[in-house]
Amino acid sequence: QVQLVESGGGLVQAGGSLRLSCLASRSIFSFNEMAWYRQAPGMQRELVAAITSGGSTNYPESVKGRFTISRDNAKNTVYLQMNSLKPEDTAVYYCRGIKVVSYYWGQGTQVTVSS
Repeated sequence: QVQLVESGGGLVQAGGSLRLSCLASRSIFSFNEMAWYRQAPGMQRELVAAITSGGSTNYPESVKGRFTISRDNAKNTVYLQMNSLKPEDTAVYYCRGIKVVSYYWGQGTQVTVSS
């Protein structure tokens, strides 16, 4: 079993930046994919960014050019750098890892962007 713990959320003004971290309890080297999702109140959970074991990344248009996902296998950590934040980025952000056919989720961290 693997635990994922997110950190780095908080309150920021529009236009500001935050960096989220996702620390895994075990090595993420063999994880096929690590990703960040978010869920706003009353909305479905949506993909924010994903990175494969080979380093390929994927972003939806809503965050492309503003968010950057990266992984440090040596530190068992995945990061999400968020720049030019907008009020509509307000949500709980979750880390997700995929290893073979197993999915792992963190407990989430709140990001609030004020206008």
